[in-house]
Amino acid sequence: MASFKPVKVQTIPKLGERVTEDTLYWKNYKAPVQIKEFAAVTKIEFSPLPPHNYVVTASTRIQVYGPHSLEPVRTFTRFHDAAYGGSFRGDGKLLVAGSEEGLIRLFDTGGRVALRQFTGHSKAVHVTSFLSDGYRVLSGSDDLSSRVWDVASGTELNSYTEHTDYIRAAAASKLNPDLYVTGSYDHTVKLFDVRVGGSVMTMQHGHPVESVLLYPSEALLVSTGGRYVKVWDLLKGGQQLVSLKNHHKTVTCACLSTTDNKLLTGSLDRHVKVYNSSYKVVHNFDYATSILSLAVAPDDKVIAVGMTNGVLSVRHRKHTEEKQEVLGKRRRNPAYRVFIKGKNYVPKQDDFLVSKTVKQHLQKHDRQLKCFQVSKALDTALEIWRRFHKPEVTVAVMTELNRRGTLKNALAGRDEQSLTTLLNFLIKYVLTLLNVALMIRLGDSPVIERLLQRLMELLGREAELQQELLQVLGILDTLFASLTPRKEVTGPAVPPIMQGSQLQAA
Repeated sequence: MASFKPVKVQTIPKLGERVTEDTLYWKNYKAPVQIKEFAAVTKIEFSPLPPHNYVVTASTRIQVYGPHSLEPVRTFTRFHDAAYGGSFRGDGKLLVAGSEEGLIRLFDTGGRVALRQFTGHSKAVHVTSFLSDGYRVLSGSDDLSSRVWDVASGTELNSYTEHTDYIRAAAASKLNPDLYVTGSYDHTVKLFDVRVGGSVMTMQHGHPVESVLLYPSEALLVSTGGRYVKVWDLLKGGQQLVSLKNHHKTVTCACLSTTDNKLLTGSLDRHVKVYNSSYKVVHNFDYATSILSLAVAPDDKVIAVGMTNGVLSVRHRKHTEEKQEVLGKRRRNPAYRVFIKGKNYVPKQDDFLVSKTVKQHLQKHDRQLKCFQVSKALDTALEIWRRFHKPEVTVAVMTELNRRGTLKNALAGRDEQSLTTLLNFLIKYVLTLLNVALMIRLGDSPVIERLLQRLMELLGREAELQQELLQVLGILDTLFASLTPRKEVTGPAVPPIMQGSQLQAA
């Protein structure tokens, strides 16, 4: 059974360390979770599609983990000897792996039984991968050959023996299904074209090649081996662009992050180094033992590292980074215990009690009324939350404005939207009050009867006043219409010729 235990990692910047945005980005990972495998973890690879499960190759087992699971969701144990190079197809539905016995097995990620078994290599197969079309499989072996297999028929399509030592690294092109790269212990990196029938480019790394990696544009190639990480320009015929020597032991693995294609390398010196676009080290992860494999999830949320002691170390990215930054900048409010401190203290008989007035905190509308900002106070009282949940506050503000004689000033200069809100509020609660009044049944109490009569008088007086106002409005409209000056309509002007003829006739 796989076991795990969290490990605390110190994230305080070292003295003199330069903190950049890249550094802060890579520091935003939680403490690693360690999962104990059965032997050294030789290969880790993430599925390209969500939920981005990752396959771990160790000993005679290939195990598939979920991005947040600490136990494998699928285990393949159809190997009689050590398994190598577990790799997903582009759709994440198929899985291929080599073995020490020279066999290549193809699995369905939803099952356990091998769908295909490719035979032809005479020695251990350490690297396997799917070509980008998904119908062919690439393999590299200790028998010095790299081969291409057909998935449907299980037959060998191509075989190339241009290397002179073990092939321990391979990468298939994602843009061209006929191209792939291999790295060997003969210190060379070769680019193969299936259509040509052999290698079309050779690069001299200078040390046994442990891993090769193609950038997404496939214009650049990365090879690792010895203490060196080298970058090659394929568009310039395999010209070396840069040679990095930041590790002090053999660099065993490399991968790319999705964010800005940052390069990550792992080494036997127990370090994972992160390079920026200028190939400067911006961050460093330390581990307990030598590192054999490394992978980053396509969404950069998980970093998985496999080590020689059989430990799989998984780091998860912290959630809602931007939200945490905002919360960190927000002013921290006093705790509740600060306000209730000492309120429950019971003084003794001999204690001298000094009373202290408690400061009253005014509401927003009260502060505005205190500053004679009557229009703003009415706006605050008509806010949505207060209007629906505390209508008594809105009514109290209006009553206070009316008592002060400033209600007219508060209503002056308002636009259509503001008046609509105010009228809707009045209609809602006036109708509610009228319905309540109509529901009150007349009893034997003379006090209730007198109050109801007074209410009816007020309503009748208000109705008469509204009717008089309508009559006045009609009279004003008639006066305004009669006072408007009318323009006299004159006939068309008589042309001069017509005037002359009229004079002659006269």
